[in-house]
Amino acid sequence: MSELPPSSGLQPSVTGSPVTGSSGTVNRRDFLGKTARNAAGVAVGVLSLGSAARKFGPNDQIQIGIIGAGAQGRELAQHLLAIPGVRITSLCDVDAHQLAAAQHLLHDHSDHRPVAVTGHEQLLQRSDVDAVVIATPDHWHAAICREACLAGKDVYLEQPVAHSVAQGQSLVDIAHKTGRIIQTGLPQRSGAHFQSAIELLRSGEIGRVHLAKAWAMHRRRSIGRVATAAAPVGVDYERWLGPAPARPFQATRFHQHWPCFWDYGSGELGQWGVQLLDIVRWGLNLDLPTRIAATGGNRAFHDDRETPDTLSVQFEFPELDVIWEHRQWSTRGLEGRTAAVAFYGDRGTLIVDRSGWKLYDGPTGKYADASELHQSHLANWLDCLRTRQTPTADIAVGQRSMTLCHLGNIAYRLGRELRFSPDSLTFTQDAAANRMLLGSTSAV
Repeated sequence: MSELPPSSGLQPSVTGSPVTGSSGTVNRRDFLGKTARNAAGVAVGVLSLGSAARKFGPNDQIQIGIIGAGAQGRELAQHLLAIPGVRITSLCDVDAHQLAAAQHLLHDHSDHRPVAVTGHEQLLQRSDVDAVVIATPDHWHAAICREACLAGKDVYLEQPVAHSVAQGQSLVDIAHKTGRIIQTGLPQRSGAHFQSAIELLRSGEIGRVHLAKAWAMHRRRSIGRVATAAAPVGVDYERWLGPAPARPFQATRFHQHWPCFWDYGSGELGQWGVQLLDIVRWGLNLDLPTRIAATGGNRAFHDDRETPDTLSVQFEFPELDVIWEHRQWSTRGLEGRTAAVAFYGDRGTLIVDRSGWKLYDGPTGKYADASELHQSHLANWLDCLRTRQTPTADIAVGQRSMTLCHLGNIAYRLGRELRFSPDSLTFTQDAAANRMLLGSTSAV
C-alpha cells in the first residue's frame, strides 16, 4: 500500500510559527494568531516555500543545529560528531542549564564550541546551519519542523513527529512543497538486523501472518504529586509551553515527565509504541487499521500522570490483527523480551527486538544478533542530504506509523471501539474522535 498521499482533508490545528516579543518570550496570543495566518498562507501559496538550500559535494562538511538540548538531543549530537563531515554549529533550548551543559559536552567532544541560543527562530536564521535536529517535547515538533522547512533547512525529527494526525499530515505536505529532506526518529529502519528480519519475513518463510504483537514492559517510577510553583531560574517557561494551553509551572509536567500528559506527549505509545508498531507496519506492508479498540488505565501509579500505565490496543486490518500492550510497572514481557515485536505465521514465529531476532517453530538455527542503529540512521539522513534521495524513515513513513499510535490513544481516551477510514483519514460517524485527529487534547 502507499505510505501516504501528499495531502488529505485534515486541517492542522497548529502548524504556524511562533513570534517573540522584545524579551524573547513567546507571546501566546500572537503565537496562536500567527499560526492561523501562516496555515492560511500556505494554503493559498502566499508563504515562501523554502529558501534555496545549499548543495553538498561528497566531501563537503554539513553544518547542523540542535533544537532541544535535553538527553535525547545531546545523545543525537554525540552520534553526529562521530560521523565524518559533520559540524554542530549551534544549539537551542529554553533551559539555560541544559543549554550550557550541552555546549560544554559538545566542546569536549570536538574542537568547536557551538553557539547557544534560546529561540529556535534565531537558529533557523543562521547561515551556518544547513540542517537541524529537532528533539524538543512533542507538542513543539510540528511548528518547528514546518518553520525549518520554510527556512530551507533539512530536518531530523524525533518521534512522535507531531502531536496530532493533522499536524503530522501538514508536515508531509510541507516537505513535498519545499523539497526538504525529513528523516524521522525510527532508527530500526537503518539497523542491519532489523532489515534482515524484514527480509526473512517477506520471503514467506514463516508462512502467512495472521497476528502480530508489539509490546513494551518497563518498570518506571511514579512521578508523584506536586503543587504548582514558580518555574526554575533560567527556564523560559512561556516559550516551553508554546502552543500548549497556558497553565502554571508544575515540576511533574516538565523535564522527563511531560510525555505523561496529553497537552505535551502521547504516553508510552508515543515512546516505545511508535518504534515497535512501525516494525509491524514495515514488515507486513500495512497502512492503517479499520477498527480500533483499547482498554487500560492507571492501575499501578496514582500520581499526577494522565496517560495510562497499563494499555492494550487491538488494531484490525483487512486480513490480520495487530495488538499493542504496555505495562509501566513490570519488566516481565511477552516471549521473554521486555520490548519487542512478534510475527505469528502459520509456519513459524519471528521475534525481533533491539538485541536481535530469532525464528521459532520453523527451520532451526536462524537468528541474528544486534546491529548498530542510531549512528547508521543519522548517517543515512546525511547521505540523503547530499544525494537528495528519500531516507529510510522519511516523514511519510514516520507520520503514518505515529498515526497508528494516535488512533490507539484516541480509542483509549474515548473508551469505545472506533471505525476508521484509512483513505479519508477520518473516523466513521464520530465527531468527537474526529476532533481529536485535529489536535483537541480533550476527550469530551
